[in-house]
Amino acid sequence: MSRFVLLDRDGVINDDSDEYIKSPEQWRPLPGSLEAIALLNRHGFQVAVITNQSGVARGFLDEATLAQIHAKMRREAQAHGGRITAVYYCPHGPDSACPCRKPKPGLLKQFAADWQANLAETVMVGDAFRDVQAAWAAGAQAVLVKTGKGLKTLAENPHLDVPIFDTLYDAAQFLSQKN
Repeated sequence: MSRFVLLDRDGVINDDSDEYIKSPEQWRPLPGSLEAIALLNRHGFQVAVITNQSGVARGFLDEATLAQIHAKMRREAQAHGGRITAVYYCPHGPDSACPCRKPKPGLLKQFAADWQANLAETVMVGDAFRDVQAAWAAGAQAVLVKTGKGLKTLAENPHLDVPIFDTLYDAAQFLSQKN
């Protein structure tokens, strides 16, 4: 059975934008994030991305453009020696009652069903409280990074009892050492 680390996308792997990432050109990796994916892979982890992408529901981009953005992300990871095994996204808006939009655990559960993954042994790395909530709701382990919305998340949840790291690379080093 494979071991997985699940990553939120915006604010964890790449720059986040309140204006949304609407094209492959706007997708820019955070320093060290692609190397972090490669580090996790080298230590026996497969990496999957679990991301809310309400820009689709809001009409800022279509699913074909989102697929191009994810193809670029995967190519960039590969160019740095890493591999993203799968990408799961929720295209719905925040007012949707869908079960897949974080903080609901639907995407994590779909991932687990598709990959026969034990969520209790899976780590979800995010920058927002909804990432932590989704991990908890799915029975996964939550890790928070201070990039993206991470500092705001910590300010709003000062007693958050999860491992907290400055960057995805720092989190990857910690997870790799536990291996």
